[in-house]
Amino acid sequence: MKSIIFLVITLALMVAPWLCNDYVISILILSLYFAYVGQAWNLMMGYAGQLSLGHALYVGLGAYLGAGLFVHFNLSPWITAFIAFGVTAGIGAFIAWLGFRFAIKGVHFTLLTIAFAECARLIFEHWSYFGATAGLFLPVKGGQAIDIIHLRGKPILFYYVFLLMVGALFLVIRRLLQTRLGYFMLALREDQEAAASLGIPLLKVKIIAVALSGGLSSLGGLVYAFYQNSLFPEQTFSMASSIEFLMGPIVGGVGTLLGPIIGAFLLTPLGEGLAYTMDAMDFHVPGLKHLFYGSAMLAIMLFIPKGLWPTLKSRLSGVQNVV
Repeated sequence: MKSIIFLVITLALMVAPWLCNDYVISILILSLYFAYVGQAWNLMMGYAGQLSLGHALYVGLGAYLGAGLFVHFNLSPWITAFIAFGVTAGIGAFIAWLGFRFAIKGVHFTLLTIAFAECARLIFEHWSYFGATAGLFLPVKGGQAIDIIHLRGKPILFYYVFLLMVGALFLVIRRLLQTRLGYFMLALREDQEAAASLGIPLLKVKIIAVALSGGLSSLGGLVYAFYQNSLFPEQTFSMASSIEFLMGPIVGGVGTLLGPIIGAFLLTPLGEGLAYTMDAMDFHVPGLKHLFYGSAMLAIMLFIPKGLWPTLKSRLSGVQNVV
């Protein structure tokens, strides 16, 4: 039964862009983007227990590195993806080391992640090489030809790229959780002191978890930059962006594989649809979408604190262990 459901969903996602208009495709791309970055954030928080509210740092660095190297050197994003992953993973490892070195944990570690994201925003707002506050714009070619090498073309290209990324990350994390490192991460999440008493190398596990999460997040930012064609520091590194990245996992279920995907595909269409409806009615309310996200988070915390997927799975099968 599970195989049949999985096959049906896969086929639906494969043919969806051919049955939808451009607006719906843009919503699907946005949903896949948040599902991917949410899954990357979930690797750090859901499985290693390290809360980050500054994930816009990694996403933004990936976006600016990919776009900047393309604009100035015409370097393919498939090549800069390795550079972006290495740089952001290194920064993530440094943040994890810094937190461990000075015994920064809990809410103070969370504040540290926010501080780094804000520092990045200030740097890029004054860095003329990347456009500063005026923004960085990627050249848009005319026509509808698809250039896979330089990641240019119709939105359907980005839909399938993000779909492949979401599927690949799902499989990678699923395999990771079955390894020794995966078990160490779960032990760190459950009880740090108990994990240390068992001889688990806490520093090494934290560094790897944060580095992987940061590096993977940067790849999502890189691809989205080529889809969006423009970058502004105030938006790219904003606190609001970091909050949007974690909304999917929180609503869908932190610490589960399907939770970030379900949460993103539920919240993003509803939020964008609400904004579109209000615009069509010429009824403008500043911050309406964020108000909707906040209300959704509050409802989840009050009524189903484990998230949608764990609650649904336990009610359907009567088990507590979910993927």
